[in-house]
Amino acid sequence: PLTLSVPPLSPPLTLSAKEPKAVIKVDSINAAFQPEKIGNPNGLQITYLKDYSTRNIFLYHDNGKEIVDWFNSIRAIQLHYLKVAFPGANDAELMPKLTRNFLKEGYMEKTGPRHTEGFKKRWFTLDHRRLMYYKDPLDAFAKGEAFLGHQDHGYSASPGLPAGTHCNGAWQHGITIVTPERSFLFTCETEVEQQDWLKHFNDVISIQMSPQEYSMEAMFRHKH
Repeated sequence: PLTLSVPPLSPPLTLSAKEPKAVIKVDSINAAFQPEKIGNPNGLQITYLKDYSTRNIFLYHDNGKEIVDWFNSIRAIQLHYLKVAFPGANDAELMPKLTRNFLKEGYMEKTGPRHTEGFKKRWFTLDHRRLMYYKDPLDAFAKGEAFLGHQDHGYSASPGLPAGTHCNGAWQHGITIVTPERSFLFTCETEVEQQDWLKHFNDVISIQMSPQEYSMEAMFRHKH
């Protein structure tokens, strides 16, 4: 498969090392502009799968054109890969498969799998069917991930927390996500945030899964 070799990068971009720190498969990479999260107008976040987990790389450059060129190059390589993989598809069909923005990011509080642990504030990223949570928005790896499948296969998202849940966190607007393996309990700071997260969760859960997403679900269950 086509791969993208990423040299060791430290802001601003430097290319001094001889060996790459990562070799990334083109079909697993995503790139999104993240000026606010990174704290630089030319910030770029690259994500890819590494050992069944999502790896984040945060880059910026003093020259905005340099970052835009990297972004466009990644998309061009992806499009070439997809044209080879799907020779019968036209550009309009392939474009949605290129780099994408995250559906939603922000803070929520969560408890652990036994639902007896204290609620802790975490940074959440919803990347289509993958919900990842981090201690810090710029962490390289998520502390945990949840896969959101289709509603006909045991996945749901609803307001509130199960009866008897001891909510000792600062926030009180609860969300319960049910998956075939376990339930996830979250709280939001405001009702507006709660409803916005729920809308995004239920939008994803209502979409039929593709063959590639069934493979991702199987991989996710293998990991967990």
